[in-house]
Amino acid sequence: MELPGSSASRFVVQLHDATALHFDLRIQVGQVLRSWAVPKGPSLDPAVRRLAVPVEDHTLSAGDFEGVHEGQSRGSGAVIIWDEGPAEITRDEPGHLSVTLSGHKLAGGFALTRTGERRWILVKVRDEHARPGSDIVAERPASVRSGRTWQDLAGEHNQERS
Repeated sequence: MELPGSSASRFVVQLHDATALHFDLRIQVGQVLRSWAVPKGPSLDPAVRRLAVPVEDHTLSAGDFEGVHEGQSRGSGAVIIWDEGPAEITRDEPGHLSVTLSGHKLAGGFALTRTGERRWILVKVRDEHARPGSDIVAERPASVRSGRTWQDLAGEHNQERS
């Protein structure tokens, strides 16, 4: 489906230590953040395909959260804003979303393609921002907002509670 008007939006990738450590890729479409859980995180290597599991849409304000969720049946744990920035949706149709990201860590084209009912694949497009053989998740683990890792945040939170 084509988006009416401007396709300019934003994206955020939150690293979340919940039941399992994972990355939440959120892309603004209208007034919501369409969201996918990406267990191993995004890659700048076009040869790497990452599982992306769709989750419920989130409010725009949810993309600004960095801290520790407590006492929730799902979604507890430390959350950092691993990357964020402008996004331009270049293709949005059932089963496929193409986007150009301009983040601190992620840049250039990315594609999400549905491969099953609850299974999508995230890939980096081969462009000038592609980095074959790289592992951006390991190279740059800290928050783009605070400079802290999720472990730093969780440790600080535990000290405050003691």
